[in-house]
Amino acid sequence: MYFIANWKMFGDIKSLNSINNVIKFSKLSKNKKFKLIYCPPYTLLNTFYKKIQNSKIILGAQNCHHEESSGPYTGSISSKMLKKIGVKYVIIGHSENRSTGETDDDINKKIKSSIKNNLNIIFCFGETLKQKRKKDTNRVLIRQISRALKGVKKKDRILFAYEPIWSIGTGLIPKSKDLSQTINFVKNKLKNNFRLKFPKVLYGGSVNSNNIQKLKEIKIIDGFLIGGASQKSKNFIDIVKKTFI
Repeated sequence: MYFIANWKMFGDIKSLNSINNVIKFSKLSKNKKFKLIYCPPYTLLNTFYKKIQNSKIILGAQNCHHEESSGPYTGSISSKMLKKIGVKYVIIGHSENRSTGETDDDINKKIKSSIKNNLNIIFCFGETLKQKRKKDTNRVLIRQISRALKGVKKKDRILFAYEPIWSIGTGLIPKSKDLSQTINFVKNKLKNNFRLKFPKVLYGGSVNSNNIQKLKEIKIIDGFLIGGASQKSKNFIDIVKKTFI
């Protein structure tokens, strides 16, 4: 099971103190069936990397530019730069970035660049509420996945994170039956259309310590992408614990 903490635009040096409890928890836990991945903002990546040495926490980034090394892109970070400071995972395709202009073509290039630099991908995809009401969910998801994976090799380095846009930050989560059907649809398409033997599909969208009991009942989910609830160590640890109770 993957538990990915996406801090988004949150955190400073003092915020890193909250990681102490998570580091301690990861070391004391006898359960070896989970991976903890933290994706702090760019400003904390280097300090974060130093702090999590000798722990079971893995470092991730929240995005990258599609150019793999360097170039005239003010304010951007390349996958090569991320790799050099200890990053192992990168989130690509998050709806919050799509909403500000990131295209399927951009996402495809970012995935290729990141894989070339030996990063693992957390690829996000999901439908809007309008698309859901029109019963277009499956069509939208397969379109996003197909365009993102066009010409991509080493697809086994990708974690697929289903994040319905209408659920992110709203407190709403899909009905268990709907979510189970959607995850199953995605896994079947990844196996049949893209020849992935064991695709890993995560869920993200308002995951917290209160609804994790309901979400964990959907056995085909391989982990969770967690936003606001990951910013406090107690909440994050509770989510992990309750998943295995």
